[in-house]
Amino acid sequence: MRPAARVAVVLVATLAGLGAWLVHTGRIGRASAPTDTLTLYGNVDIRQVELGFRVAGRLDTMRFEEGQSVTAGTLLATLDARPFEDQLRLAQADVAAQDANVKKLLAGNRPPEIARARAAVDEAVAAQENATRNLERAKQLIETGAVTRANLDDAVAASQEADARLASAKETYRLLLQGSRAEDIAAGEASLQAAQARLAVAQTSLDDTRLASPSDGVVISRVREPGAIVSPNDVVYVVSLTRSVWVRAYIGEPQLGQVRLGMDVSVTSDTPGSRPARGHVGFISPTAEFTPKSVETPELRTELVYRMRIVVDEPEAGFQQGMPVNVHTGAAP
Repeated sequence: MRPAARVAVVLVATLAGLGAWLVHTGRIGRASAPTDTLTLYGNVDIRQVELGFRVAGRLDTMRFEEGQSVTAGTLLATLDARPFEDQLRLAQADVAAQDANVKKLLAGNRPPEIARARAAVDEAVAAQENATRNLERAKQLIETGAVTRANLDDAVAASQEADARLASAKETYRLLLQGSRAEDIAAGEASLQAAQARLAVAQTSLDDTRLASPSDGVVISRVREPGAIVSPNDVVYVVSLTRSVWVRAYIGEPQLGQVRLGMDVSVTSDTPGSRPARGHVGFISPTAEFTPKSVETPELRTELVYRMRIVVDEPEAGFQQGMPVNVHTGAAP
């Protein structure tokens, strides 16, 4: 075979082999099927809360150790409640005293007090009538010279004094019948409300001697020990929350149009035997930022990305705080 023919045969065989490889790999011979699936990489968001008391006091009990699980409402620690119980009893006594005072003002004067005031009026009436008669006699006798001008002046003064005493007795009686003044009642009721507010404050302070977990979680730090004096700014426990489970992921701008709020996704981990968990897109940041170092996709390390929050709808899926996970849009992998 001539050299030119040999070269032609080799060229044809090479082109045929290349064509077969392209068909086998899908490069030619069939159109690439478009896909709407997208895989994102992120971590289970670590959310923790630092717990402390709202009042100062001496730590009495610490009920949990690091690593123990707690549920919402679980009692974690208590303060020595004795000082707060004393304040509560003092506030209760103050409320009782103010309440009794208001009832006294509303009830008005007692019947014996009113009867005594009425008797004082009758006595003043009698004294006034007697003084009037003495004055009339003195006026008659002064004409005959049986009494002096001084005696007449004394009778006039006694009559005027009796009139004043009668007027005073009648006014006292009238006031007793009217009862307490509206202003006094209002002041008493205001004092009662203030005492009740102090009682509520004392009760709240006593309740605040009990520290409860606000949510399900795991104790990751026990900061104080019984006997320590703590203030409202001191942290006693640090609890890592387990519900709801969020995933922090990032997406590049070219893929931003492939996700939307509320979109259903599936979340998987690298744990052998784990199953995908349902979730949805709960948040897409409106501003771009540089890719954080925790993102493990090399293509996104030097690009601007948008932060996303994926809400896992199955908290029991077994994801741990900080665990790296994969987020798949579209069909589950």
